[in-house]
Amino acid sequence: MRTDDLIKALVADRAIDGASLRRVFLLFLVGGTAVSVALFILGVGLRNDIAVAAGSVRFQFKFVLMIVVAVAGAGLALRLSRPGTGPGIWRWTPVAIMGLFAVGVGGELLEVPAAMWPAKLMGSNSWACVTTIPVLALAPMACVLAAMKNGAPTRPRLAGLAAGLLSAGLAATLYALNCADDSPLFVAVWYPVGIGIVVAAGAVVGPRVLRW
Repeated sequence: MRTDDLIKALVADRAIDGASLRRVFLLFLVGGTAVSVALFILGVGLRNDIAVAAGSVRFQFKFVLMIVVAVAGAGLALRLSRPGTGPGIWRWTPVAIMGLFAVGVGGELLEVPAAMWPAKLMGSNSWACVTTIPVLALAPMACVLAAMKNGAPTRPRLAGLAAGLLSAGLAATLYALNCADDSPLFVAVWYPVGIGIVVAAGAVVGPRVLRW
């Protein structure tokens, strides 16, 4: 038997059909997200002025941007769960996300006096941002990787990276409900650091966990 035929046979034996994979993926994702939500409620909590902040354009932009990161990660992770598939249209995910960051930063630079840029960029929660996001991402990433394993991914490093992006996006969305720094300057610097830690961890762990 040729190597390609052997691989196809192994994949057919290992992988589940697309509809079943989506159900498993969603079930595991909900479970991991529930754990993160519980950790957030018990250990982090909503910011004190959440009712007022929710009406701010800066807060809304930050919150929606993190949701976009999570959705992009979900689409990429689900696609890469299937054997022999690449990122497809989701390969443009980084470009779209960076474009949104650029829009937010550009608007902030135009509106805020230059003398205030350093303070806006540093904020008051940088350390909390780069530590809380990875912690809240742990449970979703473990569950997403477990779900992806059912699909027999053939690009485990890239699949692990996608799992990290999804998990970090979910974690960052939760953290945004606590973080009092709403400036796009802060969000464009410190949120990517926290997200990047999780994405890098996914890329490292992916080949180990998703190997078959």
